[in-house]
This record gives sequence, C-alpha cells and structure tokens, in this order.
Amino acid sequence: MTEPVPSAWPPLRTALMQAFPKLYELEPGGPLVMDLGSDGWILEVRPQGTVLCQYGVAMDDVMALMSEGTPEDLGTDEVAKQAKYFLQPAVSKYRALLLESGFSEETEMTDEFVAVTFARGVDVTDFAKVQGLLRWCCQQIGRMP
Repeated sequence: MTEPVPSAWPPLRTALMQAFPKLYELEPGGPLVMDLGSDGWILEVRPQGTVLCQYGVAMDDVMALMSEGTPEDLGTDEVAKQAKYFLQPAVSKYRALLLESGFSEETEMTDEFVAVTFARGVDVTDFAKVQGLLRWCCQQIGRMP
C-alpha cells in the first residue's frame, strides 16, 4: 500500500520543477528525480517528505564485470557482495558529509540493482527549506542545475 500524497505536494512539485529544470517524474504525481553529475549519484524527492541521495549499480553490470560471459556461474549473494564492494569508493567520498547533515544511510538491494541510499525527512509545506536542501545536495555531490 502506498502512502497518501500530502496536499502540499502538487504546489511543491511545480515549484521544484521550475527551480530545478533537470528534475523529472518517475511516475505521474510521484517522486521527482535528478542526476547529480556524471558520477552516477541521483537525487530524489518523494511526495511524503523524503529527500534521497543515492548511488547504485545494476546487478547485470556487476555480473558482466565479474563473469566474463558466464553469469550463470554466479550466485545472487555473491554478485550483491561484489556490488556493495564496487559502490564503497564513491559512497565513502560523501558518507561523512551526508551523515553529519542529518541523512541516514541504508543499502537497498533488489534482483535488478544494489544501491546505497542516504535519506532525510523534509517538510513538504516549507518550499524554501526543501529547495535549500536540494541546492545543498547539488553543490556537494553534483553540479548546480
């Protein structure tokens, strides 16, 4: 079951898309996402009031790097372990900064990808604070839009 979308989300969504032209919707009325530069980090704003900075890798890409054409020989756990190892250099570059700034860290794993996610709650009724946090993320991890 999905969480209800706060009534403040539509005006915030519109204002954020104007302030950050690189934001796009994953689905109508859903989260807004933006690439944070060429390093592979993404920024996501969820309607329920969460900002995410995420770095991940597709499981297929890890399997291709590991297997040299024989992916059937690799177990999912082994691939996931290697994916986490692959993510660490990029994540460690920003981990302390994000944690000190109030973000919490989680690792997300599906059959398709492994990602390290840093999440922080925001008040969707306070456009200035949400915009300020997005600008900060862009300045620290990516390039300003």
